[in-house]
Amino acid sequence: MTSIAVEINGREIRRDVPARMHLADFVREEGRQTGTHLGCEHGVCGACTVLVDGQPVRSCITFAVACDGAQVTTVEGYDADPVMALLRPAFSRHHALQCGYCTPGMLATARDIVLRFPQADEQKVRLELSGNLCRCTGYVGIVAAIRDVLAQTSGDAHPQIAALREATRAIRGAAVIPIAKAAFTPFEAADTGNAAAPADSPAPAAEPAAETGATANGTRITGNFTVPYPADQVWQFMADLPAVAACLPGAELTEHSDNRVKGRVAIKFGPMSASFNGAARLERDEAARSAVLKGAGQDTLSQSRANGDVAYRLVELSPASTRVDVDLLYALQGPLAQFSRSGLVKDFVGRLIQEFGKNVARRMDPARAPGAQLPPARLNAMSLGWSVLWSRIRRLFGRAD
Repeated sequence: MTSIAVEINGREIRRDVPARMHLADFVREEGRQTGTHLGCEHGVCGACTVLVDGQPVRSCITFAVACDGAQVTTVEGYDADPVMALLRPAFSRHHALQCGYCTPGMLATARDIVLRFPQADEQKVRLELSGNLCRCTGYVGIVAAIRDVLAQTSGDAHPQIAALREATRAIRGAAVIPIAKAAFTPFEAADTGNAAAPADSPAPAAEPAAETGATANGTRITGNFTVPYPADQVWQFMADLPAVAACLPGAELTEHSDNRVKGRVAIKFGPMSASFNGAARLERDEAARSAVLKGAGQDTLSQSRANGDVAYRLVELSPASTRVDVDLLYALQGPLAQFSRSGLVKDFVGRLIQEFGKNVARRMDPARAPGAQLPPARLNAMSLGWSVLWSRIRRLFGRAD
């Protein structure tokens, strides 16, 4: 983790962040400026374009640590900008937006065109816009809006904009544009620790919300739950894969052979809906009471692919109480990848861990009639969704910057 301070729309945000966190994630998750949109996440579509020290930057391929000490302006911070004061009404007047997803990045690029190319014709405007993709407008209205503003700002019609153009020419004429404030530091590959943590490692706090972070192999979410049973009993229960699967909301086994299973996991949360079919195998360390479930699957609708490890470790709190530490490392490829790093989704998974723990306790209850079969765990998306949203609202208003 690296400590950085970034000024976002005039407000300084200080955080400890992973070295590989993108500026887009920092702006959205830490700065709470969600007007910046993520599209391709490869620096191609331009939807995530923001201004770093006044210059347009692809925030999905810019590391947050490289912006330590920089001033970042997103679509929420354009109120006092004289160029944007003309571009916004021009975009509305020429119908230059439809769904609006590309608009925040499109405005940042349009501002750059107005400042750098005061005499740009239609061909030049289209060329400069080639790095920003729009699936709705056909670009006609966008080009017309930019040319409208170019006509309004010709000559010295707007002294403030003329001054910005002069400053832009001075910066672009320099040998180095001062955007990145941190030097690149080489790194060495390291084991990401997919297996459960060793028994003598510090135990995470027992909180419903999950601790998250980006790694080289995907997104990590950690959490824990406590059940009122001895560790030996819990360990024995966790070896019964059909019983464990029945405790996980949305999971269903179709095949089971020793330590290997096949099945599906159905997820629905707001606009996100998926049903992953796949296979997994369980690797257990009896001495350490730790295990890891390694699996992979594919969503039948979006054809998105997922793979990940679910590691867990039992910690004996007392002769009659056991904590289960869970470490989930996953990676998504395909259309659903855009949801994988969402803070809301991470909180959602953290709540799922808590629901899983409650179901384990229910199924281990000795008061349950012998042989009685409990129905598979169901996911109450509405109740769980409201719980997640309320938790985030409380954390947002109670959080100190």
